[in-house]
Amino acid sequence: MTSAVAYYRVSTQRQGRSGLGIEAQRAAVARFAEAEGMIILQEFTEIETGKGADALDRPPQLNAALALARQTKCPVVVAKLDRLSREVAFIAGLMVQRVPFIVAELGVDADPFMLHLYAALAEKERRLISERTKAALASRKTTGLKLGNPTNTAEAAARGRKISIREADRFAQTVLPIIASIQRSGITSLRGLAIALNNRRVRTARNGQWQVSNVRNVLARQSPTLL
Repeated sequence: MTSAVAYYRVSTQRQGRSGLGIEAQRAAVARFAEAEGMIILQEFTEIETGKGADALDRPPQLNAALALARQTKCPVVVAKLDRLSREVAFIAGLMVQRVPFIVAELGVDADPFMLHLYAALAEKERRLISERTKAALASRKTTGLKLGNPTNTAEAAARGRKISIREADRFAQTVLPIIASIQRSGITSLRGLAIALNNRRVRTARNGQWQVSNVRNVLARQSPTLL
């Protein structure tokens, strides 16, 4: 059997639209590995954006996955291409790393040229969405609707708090399925959950190591009884 390294990524801003959370990615990669007779040596989980020219410099788990793949001379498997990025430059940067990538959704026969092609289509789609959004905002502005940050500082602060709470809730919904999976394995203490999350290479919302307080805060967003 051949070996592979699995890489999963979610962006808290986009997960709701993609409908592909970490557990769904893990299941897709597991099905693919079983069908292709692959053994997953290790899993790397990233909660990060795949957007921007410097994106390849930011995700530490992707860099760790690349390092292990080079060391073991095996490919990196992802569930979908957009779990790497929707930008051609980012995909091209990965190809330069000379580590083979396999996209479970596309199959083992998808060569680098095909990956570039699919990435180009995804990038074009993202640009069209951005252009349509800007056009819609411009249209609303011409009708007299005020856009931008409110001038009232109290209102701005309140809105900022709401955004922070919303982002924290989204992050919690991303991580809670992983915590539930760990709990089903018999680990239920806050410290044990923190250790298990770190062992799975899942990062906190601020891209750090999990502590007891981090786990408690995430669980509190599910149910106060879990504190």
